[in-house]
Amino acid sequence: MNENTTDDTPESGAPTRCGFVAIVGRPNVGKSTLMNRILGQKISITSRRPQTTRHQVMGVKTEADTQTIYVDTPGIHLMQKDRNRAINAFMNQAATQALRDIDCVVFIVDRTKWTNEDDIVLEKLSHVQAAVIVAVNKVDWIDDRSKLLPWLAELEKRRNFAAIVPISARHGTNVEALEAEVAKHLPQNVHFFPEDQVTDRSQRFLAAELVREKVMRQLGDELPYQMTVEVEQFRDEGHIIHIHALMLVERDGQKKILIGEGGERIKKIGQEARLEMEKAFDCKVMLKLWVKVKRGWSDDARALKSLGYDLD
Repeated sequence: MNENTTDDTPESGAPTRCGFVAIVGRPNVGKSTLMNRILGQKISITSRRPQTTRHQVMGVKTEADTQTIYVDTPGIHLMQKDRNRAINAFMNQAATQALRDIDCVVFIVDRTKWTNEDDIVLEKLSHVQAAVIVAVNKVDWIDDRSKLLPWLAELEKRRNFAAIVPISARHGTNVEALEAEVAKHLPQNVHFFPEDQVTDRSQRFLAAELVREKVMRQLGDELPYQMTVEVEQFRDEGHIIHIHALMLVERDGQKKILIGEGGERIKKIGQEARLEMEKAFDCKVMLKLWVKVKRGWSDDARALKSLGYDLD
């Protein structure tokens, strides 16, 4: 992970700090929203649907002598009969792998809700030597605030956490306090990335993710999880980026849903994705979308690897 090292000692001569921070939790607790809030821009896609994040996504924040490298992870979830597929195993493995060789963990929980999947995350963290900070997210959604303090006291009994911080990732409430707690656990080190770099992911990767985000936000429960996006062409011509993206599904009926009546659905997905890309890439984008049926891709390890789902 440390192959992009660079000597970033500030002019003040103060020692630099740099470390890796894994953001973990069960699905849909706000991990990606938190990282985007910390970085001040969208790096990870978000939606109301669980398991929107499928890959580790790195976000880099550099302030003066401190560089914090956040690793957003897929939600750790129970393997169930109706979703016991290779892609689900990949997501759990990606999240678990992020806990190796890190300096701090931010464990996000959803308000006062605790599930079996939270227990699974907590069990995985029992093997981690790094400091673990709990971020109790979505506190702005708690109707009865009198329940919060007893819940924080209950959390303290579950593990010797380095800190417990109530936050709202969506509104930014207390996020700076969370960052301050994280900074306490970063070691003295050179900065691994240039000051202006904010992620390890390419524009090509982000383009595919933005298309998938628009699909998930628009279709809700209409389309199962067996959908992914592959960018077949990404051509940067300076002021214009030309992108050809293929949306892969597993059944003919899913293809019809994505295209929509008279092509209206795919047109709307393309329009919304293109606007997000232009904002992210700060230039004009020409986006073309297609839909293709690739049966069984989500349960085929070889197909997953060819589509970029590769832990290496």
